[in-house]
Amino acid sequence: MKKIGIKIMAVALVAAALASCKAKPKDDVKDNAEVEALFAVNTYKTKAGNLDEYLEFGGDVAAVSSVAALPDMAGKISRVMVSVGQMVKKNQVLAYVDASRPGMDYSASPVKAPISGRVISFIPSIGTMVSQASVVAEIADTDELEIKVSVAERFISRISLGQNAVVTFDAYPGVDFKAKVFEVSPVLDQSSRTMSVKLKINPPDKRIKAGMYARVRLITESIKDAIVVPAAAIVKRDGAPYLFVIASQKNGDTPAKVKLCPVEQGILVDNKAEITKGLIAGDEIVVKGQNLLNDGANVNIVAVTEN
Repeated sequence: MKKIGIKIMAVALVAAALASCKAKPKDDVKDNAEVEALFAVNTYKTKAGNLDEYLEFGGDVAAVSSVAALPDMAGKISRVMVSVGQMVKKNQVLAYVDASRPGMDYSASPVKAPISGRVISFIPSIGTMVSQASVVAEIADTDELEIKVSVAERFISRISLGQNAVVTFDAYPGVDFKAKVFEVSPVLDQSSRTMSVKLKINPPDKRIKAGMYARVRLITESIKDAIVVPAAAIVKRDGAPYLFVIASQKNGDTPAKVKLCPVEQGILVDNKAEITKGLIAGDEIVVKGQNLLNDGANVNIVAVTEN
């Protein structure tokens, strides 16, 4: 009986030990479950600013006024007196035309500048045959320039006189020039279904030359004091737009937390979205790492931008 009692006690001790060994993993799982995930994010502090919606077109810089120089007689160009880019005065001789033919000799006829200005094009060379309808040269006042653009029919309702624009040129990368619409054609070109629009650089700038190619952004809508955020920061949940806003900053060992806020969008320009409701200036939103978050998630703010 004594041996049986000892065996029973030994079995009980082994069972208790096994039971205690099995309990430890459950405790470990419970402890691990209590450790919440921490997400690394980048944030952006919102502020009120202007947002301009625009249409973009290509255009050519030309002189506002240019006049063609025509010969008085048909014949052959015998002498050229000027070159492209040269300044000339009214009635200055640009070239001579020899109207002589076999058996008939004539004095060379001068082709004169109709106005004072700069030679912006000179078509014929010596020996070229011209008629009285041939354009020998174009003279223009290059101190006053305009930009000509063609606007597709579907956009003409958004174009008006006095409209502001921003113009850029390949010659001056990163430089924006201000311009304004001063002429809108009342009719459309029937072949291309486009409307001619002319703009002037305001104020004039000597760096801009006739013949340059311009990239024109016509401002169609300008919103003042708009809350603008990177469009990529917006997340969609059930088809609706949301932003993750920093609800509380890090405090000691307590990490920062985010709040999922529903918002309403306005216009979208150059990957920047206007927020019309749900956000105020000064709110800090998540702009990188937001797709992994849920409402109330803990975050570690790696970087904060303000522009």
